[in-house]
Amino acid sequence: MKRFPFLDWMRGLAVVIMIQCHAFNSFVRMDLREGGPYVLSQFIGGMAAPLFLFMAGMTTGFQMESLERKEAVVWRRWWISLGRAGYILAIAFTFRFTNWLFSVPHASLTELTKVDILNCMGVGLGALAVTAVVPAATRARFAVMAGLGIAAVSPLLTNLDWSGTPALLQEYLVPGQARGHFPFFPWVAYVAFGIAAGDLVKRASAERFERFMQWNVLIGFGMILTGQYFSNLPYSLYTKSSFWTDSPALIVIRVGIILLMMAGSFLWTEYCVGPGWSWMLAMGKNSLMVYWVHVMIVYGSVVRPIKRALSIPEATLATLVVTLMMIAMSAWWLQRKGRKASMKAAG
Repeated sequence: MKRFPFLDWMRGLAVVIMIQCHAFNSFVRMDLREGGPYVLSQFIGGMAAPLFLFMAGMTTGFQMESLERKEAVVWRRWWISLGRAGYILAIAFTFRFTNWLFSVPHASLTELTKVDILNCMGVGLGALAVTAVVPAATRARFAVMAGLGIAAVSPLLTNLDWSGTPALLQEYLVPGQARGHFPFFPWVAYVAFGIAAGDLVKRASAERFERFMQWNVLIGFGMILTGQYFSNLPYSLYTKSSFWTDSPALIVIRVGIILLMMAGSFLWTEYCVGPGWSWMLAMGKNSLMVYWVHVMIVYGSVVRPIKRALSIPEATLATLVVTLMMIAMSAWWLQRKGRKASMKAAG
């Protein structure tokens, strides 16, 4: 599958946002968490998960477009897409196990069932695997409608009576007071919008790609303004809705921001940087590994003495150290893969 440098750069940016968010959350003292620097770090960090879910959808959109050309049998396209979703879910549970293992001797078995972003991604991709059976001409439209539908019904489902439902099922489905922060409604909407974007990017011709990015900017600004307008109305279609947990307006605003970031990443990688090595691209190409390792570091037992014990400058330094470690790991891994590829080609 063809790699798009601007998407690797964008994924690398999401990694940087994620690292600073998790590091500040783990290291900053509790009495400093009402102040501007910490609040800002978490506000910016709120874009990391939507970015990863959206780009997971984009990758799936690429795969579905390629799969349609290779596999004529409709149900097999759905089955292959479902298998890829199962693979992500297997990674999610493996991640939860290793995270629990690195928390020993302070580990809790409840850590194994926590609904994290990879769990949400796997379940969402499984539900949206049906998109693979939709013809290419209407796939993007179908994915957009799925994203809007998931976002639109989220406040309704959140406010249903879930008292008789198993807690774990609720955590997978809707926002609540439980441990999971990435339920299907509304987070999978980002995956659906990503599938639509991936389908359009894959099918955009090279000579019209810049025009495609210009449309991304216009649509992105339009979505931000639309979401902002509806979120500020004195009345609502919903009897009860929380802007930061289940609001469709927040989904629309964030997708608009992601489209602007995509256009900006394309502009940067196409015209502002040279062909040489890029630490941002390196982290983007190894985003899953960086996610896995940095979480075990910043939330693991090895840093327990400094958890919730650092000032803002100290936490900033710790964040920089973790980021440099992840850059070094990514560079080493890519170099290792390059050497293996060279040896294989030579042999």
